[in-house]
Amino acid sequence: MSTLSLAPAFISAPRARSTVRLTRRGRLVVFVTSLLLVLGVAIMLAGGAVGTGSAGEPAPTEIVQVAPGDTLWDIASDLATDGDVRSVMTEIERLNALESASLAAGQKLRVPVVSD
Repeated sequence: MSTLSLAPAFISAPRARSTVRLTRRGRLVVFVTSLLLVLGVAIMLAGGAVGTGSAGEPAPTEIVQVAPGDTLWDIASDLATDGDVRSVMTEIERLNALESASLAAGQKLRVPVVSD
């Protein structure tokens, strides 16, 4: 039988206690300063978000009820006068806040008005 002895690779010296201590008021000052710094950065980053003073013009839309067996592609292809079905699908998804292209029979969709 063999024996194995391990020598510690690193022996840590006892740590000296720090002479700097924060009082209750000092901790409060550090906390408030950190909070103000974070708020300052947040305000600077939010300054880039600029809105307008007037409301936008809503796009003309109409309501279409989904029939059994209808797909978003079918509805969009009926509306796409220029042949670009994918852009019409994207517009319908945006208008209705759809997360996927799946539809249910009887569902009412807001679709862009076709102008001939």
